[in-house]
Amino acid sequence: MGPSLRAVRALFLLAGFYLLSLLMLAVLAAADWAAGTWTPGGVAVKIFLISAVLAIPIVRGMFMLRTPKGESMPGVRVDDTQEPELWRSVRDIAQQVGTRAPDEIVLTGDVNAAVSEDARFLGLVGGARRLYLGLPLMTGLSESQLRAVLAHEMGHYVNADTRLTAITVRGRVQVLRTIAHFQERAGNKVDKERAKQEAKSAKAVARGRKAKEVDTTGAGVTYRAMAWIYTAYAKFYMRATLSGSRRAELAADVAAARIAGRDATASALREIPVLDSAHGFYMDAYATLGVGAGLLPPSGEVFGGVRHLLAARREELEGMRADLPEEPSSPYDSHPAIAERVARIEALPDDGRASEPVRPSMSLLADPGRALAAVEQAVLTPEALAMRRVEWPELVHVSMTAYTQESADGFGALAREAGAGDGSLPSLLDAIDSGGLWRVAERLPKSQEAASATGRAAREFARPRLTAGLAQLVRAAYVRDGRARWELSWSDSATLKLPDGHADELPAALEAAVADVPDTTPLRKLLIP
Repeated sequence: MGPSLRAVRALFLLAGFYLLSLLMLAVLAAADWAAGTWTPGGVAVKIFLISAVLAIPIVRGMFMLRTPKGESMPGVRVDDTQEPELWRSVRDIAQQVGTRAPDEIVLTGDVNAAVSEDARFLGLVGGARRLYLGLPLMTGLSESQLRAVLAHEMGHYVNADTRLTAITVRGRVQVLRTIAHFQERAGNKVDKERAKQEAKSAKAVARGRKAKEVDTTGAGVTYRAMAWIYTAYAKFYMRATLSGSRRAELAADVAAARIAGRDATASALREIPVLDSAHGFYMDAYATLGVGAGLLPPSGEVFGGVRHLLAARREELEGMRADLPEEPSSPYDSHPAIAERVARIEALPDDGRASEPVRPSMSLLADPGRALAAVEQAVLTPEALAMRRVEWPELVHVSMTAYTQESADGFGALAREAGAGDGSLPSLLDAIDSGGLWRVAERLPKSQEAASATGRAAREFARPRLTAGLAQLVRAAYVRDGRARWELSWSDSATLKLPDGHADELPAALEAAVADVPDTTPLRKLLIP
């Protein structure tokens, strides 16, 4: 389907919203006429009021004349004097695709590349074009793979996808806004009815009578019915527009294969979901590890440090590349399943471009480190930018030390409540020696099954938690005494480097301390500096 036909379809779908709204207003008007003709005056007035209240969200949705402008992605705008090679590559790809190059390039902190266009008159007239290019994406792609990604994005300009988005978004926003109005009013009705019934129940209890169960089933039913009608149209609207979006993605993939080569395009498609998953894990487990301790990695490493993870976990990531999602992430995902996209590209004839030279896509930047640092300044919050920057090994040690101490303090508080002195490790060991271990166990959070257990079964439920809590106190003591240090690992979790031999002896010592007949001697020996 060409751009003109897609524009017509988008306009028809937008018109459908207005037709549905006019139909609903006509139904309400007919109900008012019937009420005024055949019902008593009091009933008619009530129906008139209900119709007027139901008509307000419909009219508000119809007369939302301006489509809300989406917020631009935070990032750093770079011109061709700052990044000449990147701009040269983008313009070359746009020329090969057969479209006008973007007017701006914005470097972002996302694992993504996207294009937009400030179209006018519902997308019928083009405007300024913008390319958003994520540095974490570039970190994981070769130059040929990045060219495939850029060619794909330029393909959206050729198909007028960026301009037609304005029409599609207009209808989508108006339908969803109307649904939100009805849902809000239905929610208010339910809240009022619940408050009313709860007040009656409270009065009944005060008078010694049994309170009735709160039932808000009928509250706001007319609003919910109206929301259901518009929701049904919204689902139809989304499916109709998303089918076109998915075809546009496949067409852009073909354009990418023509420009960058079949193999580079297929490998880029395989790489993007892997990078997205790896980057999410990296941000949670590494980049933001020290936030609780007020620490961030060195400048440029918040987004750039993912390269260490990618290098250290090659085998793990290779397995993810082979296991591609075979279904879209949701029925309303604008992209086809990645497995389908890769299969379509790999089915193309061999173009003989598999042996082209490969270099990292970050080499297109004049100074990658400076670019990464600049994006941090543009993307991170003021609170994050104010945090102290430390090298990776120090960040891991200080952060893990703080979290270990926090966990140890929590378990120590339980021990203190159970009568184990001040809750410190020495006090807890003394309490264990005097038979207080299971008093501490009674203070531990329990599942329903554990709470109902007695005797040996109860001890077996409690033992793993006791061991874990005691281990936290022991680790905190090792670090506090300077006898252990948390070590960074890009291929695995951070590990606590204990004195020679202690890693082998500590599990048995902990097990002895929480045994049915506790023995703290092995643990005390290990704790002697």
